[in-house]
Amino acid sequence: MPGRDVPAAHRRLRQIVEEYEPIEVVVGLPRSLSGREGPAATKVRAFAREMAKGIAPVPVRLVDERMTTVTATQGLRASGVKAKKGRSVIDQAAAVIILQNALESERVSGNPPGEGVEVVI
Repeated sequence: MPGRDVPAAHRRLRQIVEEYEPIEVVVGLPRSLSGREGPAATKVRAFAREMAKGIAPVPVRLVDERMTTVTATQGLRASGVKAKKGRSVIDQAAAVIILQNALESERVSGNPPGEGVEVVI
């Protein structure tokens, strides 16, 4: 999730989409280990809906991000990266894992990963 300046985050994401022309955008959806959604998931869903409006017709997909931070932290530690590197490095590694999981899910199932974000204008 972006910091406090959500409009700036949306502007930056629109710029990135214009520059790189992705076929879809994958957003991690935070869920508890039981699969329930809490306040963070509500915020991510709202953010993704707004982003989908701003980057249409590029589809936005929400994918489960459970355990990605733990996996990223363990992977970084195993490769010798110190915890002092900070949250941003862990978040970047977790984002890579979220995308890898989404791509693998699509490859195996033949279906787009996660759930699509409907654009409501």
